[in-house]
Amino acid sequence: MFWDELKYDDKGLIAAIFQDAQSGEVLTLAWMNREAVQKTWEDKRVWLYRRSHGRIMMKGEQSGNVQNVQEMLVDCDRDAIVVKIEQVGGAACHKGYRSCFFELVTDEAELAAQGEPLFDPAAVYGKG
Repeated sequence: MFWDELKYDDKGLIAAIFQDAQSGEVLTLAWMNREAVQKTWEDKRVWLYRRSHGRIMMKGEQSGNVQNVQEMLVDCDRDAIVVKIEQVGGAACHKGYRSCFFELVTDEAELAAQGEPLFDPAAVYGKG
């Protein structure tokens, strides 16, 4: 199977870029291990390796903002994946924003948030 042909790093992980299948908007970058890649392919829902938890988890498991897989692409070196998804619930970012890439680098070399969060992370995850 294709997940056996991927080049995982020394921690057994591969970078995965998640992109809205309709608009092409890049929503997030996360890490997957072999188990997460296989489960994502089989379930047609995104599973990620959460380094902070030391295990795989389904995207949206806590927030309800799940990602349904439409298509998966592997780069030419087989060391990265693009997963085209349907974002259910509106927000892909754990900080409540539609995309994890919500901070614009200004002309003054500072970061400025673009848009407003779609949910309150403290209410969803129970931490501030």
